Amino acid sequence: MKKLFDELAYEVSKKTTVKYSTSFSLGILALKPCIRDSIYAIYGFVRLADEIVDSFYAYDRRVLLERLQLETDLALRENIALNPILQSFQETVHKYGIDHQLIDQFMNSMHMDLKKIAYNAELYEEYIYGSAEVVGLMCLQVFTEGNKKLYLELKPYAMKLGSAFQKINFLRDLKDDYHILGRTYFPNINMKFFDDTVKKQIEEEIKDEFLEALSGIKRLPKSSKFGVYLAYKYYLSLFAKIKKKSSKQILTERIRIPNLGKIYVAFKSYVRYQMTYL
Repeated sequence: MKKLFDELAYEVSKKTTVKYSTSFSLGILALKPCIRDSIYAIYGFVRLADEIVDSFYAYDRRVLLERLQLETDLALRENIALNPILQSFQETVHKYGIDHQLIDQFMNSMHMDLKKIAYNAELYEEYIYGSAEVVGLMCLQVFTEGNKKLYLELKPYAMKLGSAFQKINFLRDLKDDYHILGRTYFPNINMKFFDDTVKKQIEEEIKDEFLEALSGIKRLPKSSKFGVYLAYKYYLSLFAKIKKKSSKQILTERIRIPNLGKIYVAFKSYVRYQMTYL
């Protein structure tokens, strides 16, 4: 009968992904069915921690995050969790041998979000590594399905893609992060003087990371290649929209791609993927 609980656990992670992210949901649907559930499980876990630090301001977020970390550690040690999201996550971690240090580094970045930090270059890199790059590496361990050699070869590209995605998120969410949450991630920048020149410098970093990441996407197994390519193309379209906005605009509005736009990107990406034999 535990099979029913396991199925429920993955279904909860899937529903969490669909509820919070149309873009990632589309990307996961483009993966082969054999690995979809595990990616839903990773996203569900990441989303749970994100919600604690970003949304639960009426509660003691530090206590809740520490509780999540404790429950995650127990689930990984005992191979079971009563929390459905943690149950699907611990199963995925064990199935694919996901490095526990990646999980610890992710939780470290979540703890950083609970503090008022003046980010310098070192702290900025540490935060991006823990909040985005390690998530890409967890997914990569699923995509490579135990092929350690391929994982190590593609690791730098997965990190670049995660970093590019996160920096785009920073620009997209700049209004809320700065005005509502009181956060500024970009290092050594006084947001009172955030202008088009500073914005352009950040965009150049993202452009370079995207170019490098694409060469890694081309080497992914067929089971994951189109799904990751689709996520890449979605973020590329969001990036193009952000680049057209001024620094003042992104400080006053949240840039997004409407759902119909995402479907259009998915269709174009599929056609291009088929025609170019990526």
